[in-house]
Parts: sequence; C-alpha cells; structure tokens
Amino acid sequence: METEPRSSGFRTRFANRWHAKRAARARPATGFVSQPEPRTIGAYARGKQLIAGNFLCAGHLVNAPDQSPWVIDPPSQGFTEELQGFVWLDDLASVGDADARARAQSWLMDWISRYGRGRGEGWTPDLTGRRLIRWINHALFLLGGMKSDDSAAFFRSLGQQTIFLSRRWQAASAGLPRFEALTGLVYAGLGLTGMERHVEPALVALAKECESQIDADGGIATRNPEELLEVFTLLNWAALALSESGRQAEEAHLAAIERIAPTLRALRHADGGLARFHGGGRGLEGRLDHALASSGIRAAVNTGLAMGYSRLAAGRTSVIIDTAPPPEGVASVNGHASTLAMEVTSGRRPLIVNCGSGAHFGEEWHKAGRATPSHSVLGMQGLSSSRLSAPVLVGGIPRLFLIAPPKHVHLQRVQEGDTSGLVAAHDGYAPSCGLTHMRRIELSHDGRDLKGEDTLAAVTDADQALFDKALDATALQGVPFSIRFHLHPEVDATLDLGGTAVSMALRSGEIWVLRFEGRGEMRLESSVYLEKIRLKPRKTKQVVLSGVAMDYATRIRWTLEKAQDTPTVLRDLEQADRAELPEAF
Repeated sequence: METEPRSSGFRTRFANRWHAKRAARARPATGFVSQPEPRTIGAYARGKQLIAGNFLCAGHLVNAPDQSPWVIDPPSQGFTEELQGFVWLDDLASVGDADARARAQSWLMDWISRYGRGRGEGWTPDLTGRRLIRWINHALFLLGGMKSDDSAAFFRSLGQQTIFLSRRWQAASAGLPRFEALTGLVYAGLGLTGMERHVEPALVALAKECESQIDADGGIATRNPEELLEVFTLLNWAALALSESGRQAEEAHLAAIERIAPTLRALRHADGGLARFHGGGRGLEGRLDHALASSGIRAAVNTGLAMGYSRLAAGRTSVIIDTAPPPEGVASVNGHASTLAMEVTSGRRPLIVNCGSGAHFGEEWHKAGRATPSHSVLGMQGLSSSRLSAPVLVGGIPRLFLIAPPKHVHLQRVQEGDTSGLVAAHDGYAPSCGLTHMRRIELSHDGRDLKGEDTLAAVTDADQALFDKALDATALQGVPFSIRFHLHPEVDATLDLGGTAVSMALRSGEIWVLRFEGRGEMRLESSVYLEKIRLKPRKTKQVVLSGVAMDYATRIRWTLEKAQDTPTVLRDLEQADRAELPEAF
C-alpha cells in the first residue's frame, strides 16, 4: 500500500482552514425555522463527571475542575477530536440541571471565542457535522437563560459552520465521516433561517452515498457493527428531520434504512448489545433498540450472511461468527484478524467475547486488539490470519491497514435433526504453513448445547509440501496452535476434572461447562476486555486449548453446555456492571 504524500494531507488541512476562515466572515443565521427536537442520547453518569471536571475522552482521563476543556493540553489526537465533536454535550443534557447548563453554555461560548473564526483542529467536515447536530439537538438546553449577545454569537457560528460544511463535505472520508458531514448539513439547512438552500444539494449527495456506501445486504465496507449503527442512526435522524419539516427523504436514503435494519438485528446479541468485531463495541446502552424502533422498520432478522457475519440463535443463546474476509484497503484501518471468531451470549449475560478494540488505550493496545489471539478463534502460534501493514500516512497521521488476508472464506449452513449450524473455512495460514482452518459450529434447538469442531488441514499437494517444511522447522515436534475462548469479565471460571473441563458461572445463576476431545491441553489464562468507556482495560480470563499439528489433518472437538441443573428459564434481575467512570478519582 502506497504511503500518502505529505503534500496531500497538508493540502486538505490548508483547504479546511481557508474555507473555515471564509465562512467565519459570514453572518447568515438569526434563529431557528422551527423548534429543534433533541434526538441524541447521553449518559447521566458521564454528565455528572463532566460537571465535576473529569474529562474522559479516547481512553484518557483529565481532571480539570472549574476549567474550560479548551485549555487542556490534549494527551492524544483522539482526545482532541472527541472534545471538538461535542458528543459530550449529550451527557450534560442528560443531567439537565442548572450546573450542567452553566457548564455547557460556558464551554460553548469559550469554543466560539477561541475557534469560531476558523481556527483550531475542529474544522474538519466530519467533526463540524457532528458538532452541528449536537448544537441543534440541544439548542433549547443551551439557549435557556443565555444573554442576547451570546445567543447572537451562537446562531452566527451555526451559520458559519453550515457554510463551511456546504463547501467541504466532499473532503470527508467516504463512510461514516461523510455521513456525519451530510447529516449535519441537512440538520442545519432545515433548522436555521437563511440556510434552506443547502438542503437539496445535501439530500442528493446523501442519497448517492447511500447507494455507493451501503451494499445490497445492508452492510458497509469496514464491517464494523457499531459503525453501521452510527450510520443507521444518522440516516434515521435526517429522515425524521425531513419528515417533521414536511419533506421526504430521497428514495435511496429510505431504501438504505430498510436494508440496514435487518442486518443490525442479526448483529444484535440476546442481551441487546452488538457483536464486537473490526473495531466496534457493544454500543451505548439502549442505542440499538432506540434506533431500530425510531426507524419504523419491522423487518425480521437477516437470516443469511449479515455484513459477513453468521448468526445462530435458540432459546436464550445467541452466537455470532465472523464468516467473511476482513475489510481491505482504507476500510481496514480498524479491521481485525478475526476470521471465524465467535461471540456467545446467554440471555442478558455475555459469555464468550472478543477482546475488542484497544484504539482508545494507545497504539500498542490498538495493535494487540486487532491480532488473532485477541479473538475467540483458532490461531497459529506467532501468526494472525491477516497481517498489519507498515505505517501509512493518512491525513498526516500514520495508520496500519490489514494486508495478506485470507484469499478464500468458505461458508455452508447445516441443519441436522434438532440442531442448526454452519461449516466455515479460511486459508489465511496456507501461505505460511500450508494449513486451512475449518470450523464447524452447531447449536441445539433449546440453546443449551453448543458443539464445535476446529480442524487444520493441508488440502493440496502444494499445501502439504509447505506443511512438511513447517514441521521440519520444529524438528518434527509439531506446528503449534491454540483455540481461545475469551470470557466476559463478569464470568467466574474454574478449571475442573483434572484440566479437562472449565465451569463458567454467570451472574444470572447459569452454569456453562466447556469440554474438549482430541490431543491438546486446556488452561485458564489471563485476558483483557477492552471498552472505550473505561479508563483502562478490564482484567478477565480466557480458556486456551493448545495443541500441535503433526499430520495433514488435525482435529479438536469441543462442547459448551449448560449444566444439567441450570433452569431453562431464569429471572435475571441483577443489573450488570455498566459503570462508565469510577466513583472517585
């Protein structure tokens, strides 16, 4: 992959600043066409912490009581972007009291004073779109008791940012950043006086993006479930704003919403959270259900391949498996080597998980979270099923892309008796050691019994020659591999029966038992659970089934079953630990 010329990133930044300063000379907006409806959802706990002066952005906590966020020396570029996007305004609005309003107004006016003339790093199309949406959504909260001069400056800045977006939205990267920019432009064009002329071009552009960026099955190129939810939410907001103003979204816009809804339902675990793949997290609590409800789309779950993922569900159990090649090119900037990895949830309790994205905890955690060993799947020792590139400059920032992904990923659905399942395979390890990984997963009709089979096979003569070479390199001791089952932090795991089984207790009272058949060793090891709403990675455990491939075909079977004395139906009333910030610092 070619490195982006330094001049390209410089030209983009220069153009953004030039247009920002031009827009800052305009004095277009004087008020709202109609009273805006707040749609974004914040977190009360985070709002209270902001009022106390605790800023948690991009995995960094800065304690700055009674200070404006704009005087903070940002610890990372991600910290700056989260502040400049004003998503934290959702959290202050969720508190909604006098203290929250005072902070919001003070920080807003300080931003206008410091950056309103087109200065600072917040003048990019995606951040401007994100910021406009929040300012308009929470306008009533912000304007309450505001001085007339401050109110005039607020509307003037809204108009200036709208003009900037109308000239620079094309510079936003394809995908979520461009959807943010265009949705912000639609919002502003519909809501602000004198901005109506920007609505129609934005709608046409939004429709084209829906056609080019949302595929026929309702997926996006990054294969990031949480990012798909963000796009879906933005499209919903734009469609609702149009409807409330007496207009209708373009046909391609509405069709994209209809395609995405069943895909998101397929990526939704039994507990309401999203599957955590390719840089995505579970999503904010209730965000997915709220987005699906507000869309008005009642389509059923996508039972086929949903953005490359396969779903098995029965009883209280859901299993979601990555059964497609990873994203490629620019779309893989947050992609993971997770082919054939799975997650398992029972009722309201996640059981088997992937470690998640470490992007908010720094570059080393970001790289570690993308590797195959950070996923619940088989991996060869020292190898990932896809590799990371050397750093590539994008917008002046070094990025790592996925390279050498599996060339072929095979998938077949199976239905036998009272079980449903799939057989999948990928050749990501064939170039290095000649082995193809095949995984068979079957779920019983009551959701109490999950059977798995992982096979490593040298299929062709060329593969067998490569395997023989890899075997010789180990002095005929065997090519080592491990099958990992990362556990959610709330799972209490114990190694039983002389190391042949692991018992896993959920807070609901359910007991699951993992056993295996074949030549291998089962261990409990430490692991981490990576969440962007946390200050640091959470400690957890993983079950590791390790073995060596000695022949052209090596197979390990495993079962994950509910203990016989676990009831089929449980009243799971205990609230999970959803704390986003510690109570004290």
